[in-house]
Amino acid sequence: MIKVSVMYPNIPGCRFDHVYYANTHMPMVKHKMGDACRSYAVDKGLAGGAPGAPAAYVGMCHIFCDSVEAFQAGFGPHAEAIMADIPNYTDLTPVIQISEVVVG
Repeated sequence: MIKVSVMYPNIPGCRFDHVYYANTHMPMVKHKMGDACRSYAVDKGLAGGAPGAPAAYVGMCHIFCDSVEAFQAGFGPHAEAIMADIPNYTDLTPVIQISEVVVG
């Protein structure tokens, strides 16, 4: 299994609509990807590791798929529509990482 993490850096003054992201954007991504997306999680950054430190990321999601190929097959045909929705919830550019889930 793989995990696609889409992370939005916590930049001072940034705009990020957590309600839209969790209730509209991510359900749309799941719907478009269909069975290629086994599940997903949405995170809201609260704090950094040190007391009083800000979170490194204001928000992020993790999309779980059987393989990189499954992710690409599910996401690829809808990439343009999914990416076009980003301005509806943020002015940030996401950082994306694909990882193998070793323990889950």
